[in-house]
Amino acid sequence: MGGIVDKNVDVNIVELLEYLQDLIENSPKVPISGKTMVDRKEVLDVIDQIINYLPDQFKKAQWVMNERERILSEAKKEYDSVKKETMEMMRQNVENHDVVKEAKIRAQEIVSAAQRDAKAIRLGSRDYSDEILTDLDRELEVKKAELIKALQASFEEVASDVDKNFTGISSTIKDNIKELRDMKK
Repeated sequence: MGGIVDKNVDVNIVELLEYLQDLIENSPKVPISGKTMVDRKEVLDVIDQIINYLPDQFKKAQWVMNERERILSEAKKEYDSVKKETMEMMRQNVENHDVVKEAKIRAQEIVSAAQRDAKAIRLGSRDYSDEILTDLDRELEVKKAELIKALQASFEEVASDVDKNFTGISSTIKDNIKELRDMKK
């Protein structure tokens, strides 16, 4: 029994509480009173271990919460950045283009994915948090690259249409000039 009471970093609070419960349940009973006699020193040692162990648990929980907030903040900044770039592009005569609408949907999906991932990190350990952060970064980079590529293709198509329109207009104007010159003769 004394081995559980020793200072052991790996012992968790649940095990200590279960040990305390066993200690009380298995201690001798005082006749007639319904009370139990326990070894005061042993009980106080277990309580001290619990008290010493709790700050580590609080630090770990605080770290997980801070990481969650940081990830959400970074995802929000990335979302705001993508949203700002998208809005600027839309101001350049692409307001109703399907690619921009798809970009908004993708940006919202990225934020939603980041929020889901942040919630999972809060419940996980440091290794799990590192893995999620790496995956999230990779996914954001892929989505950003896809978005930029789709927008570039859309802009190239719009530029090509504008070039064709101006070429057609220019050809019509040249024909009109020639016709006017032929009329003068």
